[in-house]
Amino acid sequence: MHIFKDIYDYRELLKTNVKKDIRGKYKGSFLGILWSFINPLLQVVVYWIVFPYLMRGAGGDNYLVYLITGLIPWTFFLTTVSAGTTAIKANAGIIKKVYFPREILLISQVLSGLVNFMISCIIIFVFCFAFGYGLSIQILMLPVVALIQSILILGIILILSSLNAYIQDLEYIVSFLLTMGMYATPVIYDLSLLDGAGTLGKIIRMNPLTILVMSYRDIFMYHVWPPMKQLGMVALLALVILIIGYMVFKKLEKGFAEEL
Repeated sequence: MHIFKDIYDYRELLKTNVKKDIRGKYKGSFLGILWSFINPLLQVVVYWIVFPYLMRGAGGDNYLVYLITGLIPWTFFLTTVSAGTTAIKANAGIIKKVYFPREILLISQVLSGLVNFMISCIIIFVFCFAFGYGLSIQILMLPVVALIQSILILGIILILSSLNAYIQDLEYIVSFLLTMGMYATPVIYDLSLLDGAGTLGKIIRMNPLTILVMSYRDIFMYHVWPPMKQLGMVALLALVILIIGYMVFKKLEKGFAEEL
């Protein structure tokens, strides 16, 4: 319970960091927060134009909506893990000078990423209405799936950010793994293409990000409840990673000032 007391005591710092992360991302930009919409749209346009020519039937009947409902949740994961991995190193100056719960730096990254993700979900709503999908009662699961994804991300970056303070090349390795991870998740291709793929197909189907991305599609596109058993297992995994991540972080944070 000590962690919750620390976070509550430093709640103003947490709020300030979240605001800084959101505003700082587009600081000096003419379009500002509009880039939260433009960036994913530009990515969607590129994949929409290029990928169907590389692999026909990549996303079923409506590839554009299929693509956007996978790419935006993946972008949330990608950008937050990338920023979170370097968060401790990027804040070396304040870490050396002032005491505060260091995990606030990671929590603020996740919260700001979640805010940007929810803003980007407006794009998904627009496309769902434009292509006749509309909304259904399953939209109630959106906060639940987003929360599970946020917990998973927080656990991951607690581990990666603390290790990155000691292992200088880790952030480059993480960048490579994230690039590969996109192809291990059905973001730009239909999961049905893996039918008959053997072990590789099974691994991709068991990927927690696959279950999360497909859950978003169940909510937005297919209007069915996400697979609760699989989603529950991802939630349990996320909690385990969060606990392990916190233990690793608290163990390694003692040397941050010396290593940074």
